[in-house]
Formats: sequence, C-alpha cells, structure tokens
Amino acid sequence: MTAQIIDGKAFAASLGERIAGHAAAFAARTGRAPGLAVVLVGTDPASQVYVRSKGRMARQLGMESFEHVLSEDCTQQELMSLIGDLNADDTVDGILVQLPLPGHLDSLAVIKAIDPDKDVDGLHPVNAGYLASGMPGLVSCTPLGCLMLLRSSLGNLSGLDAVVVGRSILVGKPMAQLLLAENCTVTMAHSRTRDLPAKLAQADIVVAAVGAAEMIQGDWIKPGATVIDVGTSRVTRDGKARLVGDVHFETAARRARAITPVPGGVGPMTIMTLMHNTLIAAYRRVGLPAPDLK
Repeated sequence: MTAQIIDGKAFAASLGERIAGHAAAFAARTGRAPGLAVVLVGTDPASQVYVRSKGRMARQLGMESFEHVLSEDCTQQELMSLIGDLNADDTVDGILVQLPLPGHLDSLAVIKAIDPDKDVDGLHPVNAGYLASGMPGLVSCTPLGCLMLLRSSLGNLSGLDAVVVGRSILVGKPMAQLLLAENCTVTMAHSRTRDLPAKLAQADIVVAAVGAAEMIQGDWIKPGATVIDVGTSRVTRDGKARLVGDVHFETAARRARAITPVPGGVGPMTIMTLMHNTLIAAYRRVGLPAPDLK
C-alpha cells in the first residue's frame, strides 16, 4: 500500500481563497476589515518570523494586522495592560499572544485575560468549556486544521476509531473533543500509555502530537488508517538537518491509506485556521451569521 499524501499546503490555499471572499463581504457590510492583533514578547528569531508571517497572511486575505512587540523583560502588568487595551479596541476581532512567554510571565493569567470572543487561539477556559460542551466557540487552530484535513480525506468520520497521541491543551485535548463531536470513538494516549502499538493497531485515525521525532513506527499503524502528524522535530542525518514528524513517515506511508507529510501537512493549516478564527470572531462580534468554512 502506498498512502495518499494529504497536501496541507494546497488545502490551506483553497481555504484562504474562501476566507478572503468572506473578509471582503464583511468589509463591505461593516465598513472595516476583520482585525487580528498579535503580541510578541522578546526577540526570539523564530517567533519574529512566525509573527511576521501571520501579519503578512492577514493582509493578503484582506484583514487588518496589528503587531505589538514588547521587550523580553516587560512586566506582567505591562502585558496585561496591553491585553486590556486590545480587548477594548473595536477594530480588533482577534488577539493572539505568541507562546511560549519568558519564564517570569504567567502565561495562564495572560490567556485568561483575553476576551473569549477575541481568543482566536482557542485557549481561554471559556472556549475550552464550550468545546467540551458542544457549544459554539473559538477552537484551537492546529486541531481545527487537523479536523479539516481529516474531513477532506475521509468525509464522514462517524463511527471511526481514533487515537490521539499527546494530551496538551494546544493540540491533544481539543483534538479529542473535536473527534468526539464527529462521533468518533476516541482514545487519548500519552507518555505513560501502556502498549501504544496495540492501541494504534486498532485506530482508523491517528493524530500524533507528542513532539518526539519518529516515535511512532510504521508497523504500529493499522493498514488503511489515516495519519495526521502534528509533530515537528529537527534532526541531523548524514550531516544534514531536516524536519521530521512524530511518525516514521517512510514506513507508515507503506501501511496507511493517507498521511500528512512533515513539512507541508499540518503546518500550513495552523496559520490559515488562525485567519479562519479571526474571520469567524469578526462576524460574531458584530452580530452577523458566521460563515461555515469547515
């Protein structure tokens, strides 16, 4: 068996076209574009690149981008004050604070300070509660992107057995809730799971999000399964650096029905679903029916 490659880059481009159309319609009705504010603390080069890419994508899709950079040694009060200002700013529909924050800052307090209606990262406890309760809210970007890719590959997910490997609040936990809402039977696995290969051998869907390079071997995958690999790790082989996922791609691709590559799978979806969430937040905040782009 040779797996179908799930092209996250192509899907993200298609989603972006639809987002741009709805952003233009929003601007025509309200007189302003949807607005995304991104907050970066410090000068980490990778974070700077990521923040710039978010701003560039927002503008490309017809949205406003507001980028705020605070010094590495900023105080909790300074950061919380900025969040308060952004909460009160009617031109800002979405707020994203780039994580991780420097160690002296309380990340949870910052997340809780964001207006849940503007929490486009989907991390506020209110939005996490909405997701668990099956109520409409803003969903964490990466799991939402994974769900979109699964739907595009499999169609109806109802009744399928899914294993989510990883239990983070960023990916694992919301991913499990999204799959439950699709009527999957969901098993959550993690670092202390006993006999992980046996769990995966029963899974029609595998979502790997543990951040451990090629931890999941191809012969653990059920023949015909669909594999979504969220992990990204940099490894060096034969003197060359390369990015790999949590799944050993070459061997898994010989057993799976479909699989996401690393890079080019889930990664492009994360930024695009952030744009999706900003659009949805904008529509909801002005009382307009939000478009269904899932």
